[in-house]
Amino acid sequence: MKTSTLIAIIVVIIVVLGVVVYLATRIGGTSSGTSQSSSSLSSSSSSISSSLPSGAYALPYNSNNKTVFIYLVVSSSSSNLFNFNGTSDGSLKIYVPAGWNVMVILKNTESLPHNANIVQNNTPIPNSINISSDGKIILYVGDGPSNYYSSGVSSGNEASGMLENIPAGYYWIACGLPGHAKNGMWVDLIVSSTISTPYAIISNSITLPSSSTTTSTSSSSSAPGYMWG
Repeated sequence: MKTSTLIAIIVVIIVVLGVVVYLATRIGGTSSGTSQSSSSLSSSSSSISSSLPSGAYALPYNSNNKTVFIYLVVSSSSSNLFNFNGTSDGSLKIYVPAGWNVMVILKNTESLPHNANIVQNNTPIPNSINISSDGKIILYVGDGPSNYYSSGVSSGNEASGMLENIPAGYYWIACGLPGHAKNGMWVDLIVSSTISTPYAIISNSITLPSSSTTTSTSSSSSAPGYMWG
């Protein structure tokens, strides 16, 4: 074999080996990058989950304009006719960051009319058949200042309302029709600067993220958010 031919063969072999090594390096680098990206997404997801108390579920919200959407359904299948999302007597606790906008969307699937009002309460639980006797109504949904005691959303319909820049404090979301809240139709709404992500939980106690003090013995369980199209 001529020397020139042998040299040409050696050169071709070297080039082929170089291409193989290059491709192997590129593929290895791409796989590593993908793995890192997946790991990063997993870590971010875990971080959001771990920021909520055990048994809690995040509520839908818009972080750009700081608005949380609270969907409440009056369920016809609940054992208590006076319920929100199948719960009653304040067992549903909703936590919202202070200064956010709160939009309440109410859907009624029962035959009786109902409404939902945010009450800045001055009693631990509704004691009167008239919710305005237990605090100040600061948002009306499905009613108004002059008819909250007599008007509500009829069966199969819905209504909504928004309260802007809610200050830190303890509130109810309660039905204003006579005796409805007193018979269990109210939800606890806790607003605090220690809360960063709006969430809800079914519990017998109120616990803020930065505090270990509770108002009663806790008994919590998770529940799905109620939403519809």
